[in-house]
Amino acid sequence: QKPLPILDSEEIRILGALMEKSKTTPEYYPMTLNGLTTACNQKSSRNPVVSYSEETVALTLDRLKRKGLAATVTGGSSRVIKYRHTIALNYQFTPDEIAVLCLLFLRGPLTPGEINSNAARIYEFDDLAEVQKVIEKLASFEIPFLKQLSRLPGQKEARYMHLFGEDNILESYTTESVISAKT
Repeated sequence: QKPLPILDSEEIRILGALMEKSKTTPEYYPMTLNGLTTACNQKSSRNPVVSYSEETVALTLDRLKRKGLAATVTGGSSRVIKYRHTIALNYQFTPDEIAVLCLLFLRGPLTPGEINSNAARIYEFDDLAEVQKVIEKLASFEIPFLKQLSRLPGQKEARYMHLFGEDNILESYTTESVISAKT
């Protein structure tokens, strides 16, 4: 198994947006720089909400291309450069695994129930047990792709987070959880 790339928060957001839009709006995928910038800056279904410039998105796409996680697409009737993700080529993820990782990239740590209720546009899980099975598979690789976080006080379900981020991002997920539990 390939080692996980260490991604910064911008790379995680852009990769997540590409993964999401490949499933939810296939007619606009691969995406233009403008379309991808809009997808990253979306106010709904995102945590945190960001406001990236096209320049930030373009520079980040270059980093993702160097890491083998994005590619440019040219040709056809369009003269505009378009972008697509290549994460599934690198890790042989199945569509259900892509859906789980995509949601974690775009929304931060989630419970299996939250994954199940938010995944419908990306992948239709049969039930919560299927979501749990995918989570367990992604967590059980030699180099795991996600891990379970400690349950917050008053929470029924444990939350899960992806492990593609820099340590400070992963740490902010766990710190943020503690802060939000106290408020």
